Amino acid sequence: MQRRAAAIYVVFFLVVGAASYSLIATAEEPTIAFENPDHALSQGDTFTVDGQQYTAAEVATEVETSSGGGHGGGGGTTITHTAQFAWTNESALYTQTWDNGSTVTYADDEWDVVIPNASDPSSFTLRESIDRAGILANDTAADNETVTRDGQEFVIVTENGSSTLVPASEYFRTPERQQFSESDTLQLDGNETRIDVASDAVTLSWNAPRRNTVQAGNHANVTLSGQTYLTHFRTNTTVVLTQDFESFRAQNGEIDSFTEQKNGLWGVTILSWLSVIFLVGLAYLPSRY
Repeated sequence: MQRRAAAIYVVFFLVVGAASYSLIATAEEPTIAFENPDHALSQGDTFTVDGQQYTAAEVATEVETSSGGGHGGGGGTTITHTAQFAWTNESALYTQTWDNGSTVTYADDEWDVVIPNASDPSSFTLRESIDRAGILANDTAADNETVTRDGQEFVIVTENGSSTLVPASEYFRTPERQQFSESDTLQLDGNETRIDVASDAVTLSWNAPRRNTVQAGNHANVTLSGQTYLTHFRTNTTVVLTQDFESFRAQNGEIDSFTEQKNGLWGVTILSWLSVIFLVGLAYLPSRY
């Protein structure tokens, strides 16, 4: 009688366990999908947002598989989706600052920046930078360093065993000078720059094209021309942009609910199998009577 009753319960739990497992095996897990996204893009595709043209400069998926560590540790697979969007600002603002007393490159030559000592200067001078150390090093008749006598700078030149003090202003050529005012424009690397002079620095500004990029991963937000989009990788090489955030939240809720129900079914399946093992074990215990 004991074994007959156990057999009935065993069959019951087997049926329950099989039913719950079959639901797990046949259930189709919901996924994120957007039927009518704002943009569906492959690498190299162009699209427009509020009059600005963008390019899907990169649509890539990287799969990294790790073998795992020692002591029986298992490996795993990491999937990384990357989307990069590029656009060109045709009139971006560029600036460059030249500090007073600094040496800058202009027209392929080196120049010293000289700003007048005034509270509100409106002009500055580029003075040719003379490589005095290089000139002295190349002149075998001159010492490698200048000397100062009574506040005046000299170069010691030795010829025929006789040394002569030559004023530095005579030994070195007069540097070329170029003066610019705020009303002028200055050609810098092919750009016509505007000039703003302060007491400590000169600011040059100009407008020219600039390429910009922004990057986003899967299910991340990206802002283009003030519009915020959700990025979703439909495939490993196709990304969609959508503003249907409500649908995204709803689909995530469905996935969470499915996962919760699936975990519950796994619990029922495992508990049923354990119950079967427990009942079979009790049924074959020796009787005390």
